[in-house]
Amino acid sequence: MNFNSKYHLTLLPALLLVLPLSAQQLVTDTSKTLPLTIAQVWQKAEVNSKAVRIKQLRITSSQEAIKDAKAERLPEININGEYARVSNMPVYENGLFSSPSQFPVLHTTYTVGAEAYLNIYNGNKVNLEIDARKNESNIAGEQKKLTISETKLHAAAYYLDMQRSLIFKDLLLKDIAAQEKQLLQIKTLQKNGVVLKSDVLRAELKLSKQKLSLTQLDNDLAIANQKLNILIGLPDEQRVDPVEAVQLDSVLLKPYSTYLADAANGAYQVKISEQETALRELKLKSVKANVMPKVGLFAAYNYSYPQIQFYPYSASIYGLGLAGVKASFSPSSFYHNYHKAKVARLELESQEIEHAQTEDVVRQQVNEAWLRYKEALNRVDVTQTNVKQATENRRIVSNTYFNQLSLITDLLDADTQLLQTRFDLAAAKIAAQLQYYQLQNVTGKL
Repeated sequence: MNFNSKYHLTLLPALLLVLPLSAQQLVTDTSKTLPLTIAQVWQKAEVNSKAVRIKQLRITSSQEAIKDAKAERLPEININGEYARVSNMPVYENGLFSSPSQFPVLHTTYTVGAEAYLNIYNGNKVNLEIDARKNESNIAGEQKKLTISETKLHAAAYYLDMQRSLIFKDLLLKDIAAQEKQLLQIKTLQKNGVVLKSDVLRAELKLSKQKLSLTQLDNDLAIANQKLNILIGLPDEQRVDPVEAVQLDSVLLKPYSTYLADAANGAYQVKISEQETALRELKLKSVKANVMPKVGLFAAYNYSYPQIQFYPYSASIYGLGLAGVKASFSPSSFYHNYHKAKVARLELESQEIEHAQTEDVVRQQVNEAWLRYKEALNRVDVTQTNVKQATENRRIVSNTYFNQLSLITDLLDADTQLLQTRFDLAAAKIAAQLQYYQLQNVTGKL
């Protein structure tokens, strides 16, 4: 039976790894069953997902970087001190190779003081640096939102995968019960000599395969359960019960233009790309500011010994303070900064092209997700019709077989087709729901 392989072709690929665990441990541990809706699963994923927590730490780090950039507006204050021993001072009056005379010096010198500098203007680089850190913080925030959206999508895939396995298991159990009753009828006909022993063997073989498929479904359920537990921060042995049913009737397919407009305004990839472009613009402005003059206020005051700075000298402690405006300009920065500015300009142009490319990618993703969702809804309608047809076909073949007008193979094929169409309908609904979440994800609405 290929119901499992058919279904997985319709689901998005799971992107998270799963830790090894005994499937039977998860399946049999029903005493710890935890009923969860998809909204509750998303809430737990947003709080406990390691990927989301990493993004939150990056946001916190970027906020500290903003504070650090703003601290550059504060004055620089330095306290300095110096102590030294001064050597003798020989004076060679008759040349280096003659005996010198000794000039009297004070052999101890020291200085203690403080200085401060307050930047007034340096090409607006401080404000540009603050704006750049704010952009980085905005990027970190959008990256967190993108991670949350993708985490929700993964959680929904696992949640719906569990629902699919439970629905398949329920359908299979009902089919096994019906097959067992049908087998009793076939055995009765065989005892009365109406059908051959081979009919009984074929029916028993089909029933055995159905029971074997239950093990596969239990394993699929256990694997999806563990993947979901890892994502939302639950213990591996916790059994989750997905209690929220798929409700496609409440989800209307909007026009493509509506989803495209939503993506243009809300897609996280586009927002991140916009902030990165703005960051490149700030970098270019900062590089251009390198050729601007620098102006600031300064003040300094020192206590020194001895006083040898001004004549007449004195072997005493003296204090001296300075305060004023300091300005500087480097003409060499014009040619030193030329290539730096050119590099920054080329990086900005490259980022602008990347931004346009990101918009193209998002537009393509929206179109694909919209078409796939529309296709999935159509598949649901088709499979609903198939179930009705398979049900009627099974009724007709069952009547003809027990009236000895058809073969056992026809009856078993009709049973298989009916079960397969029911599987296909359940899988189509699950796939349509997941595709809807994918459409919400690419438009920034999940």
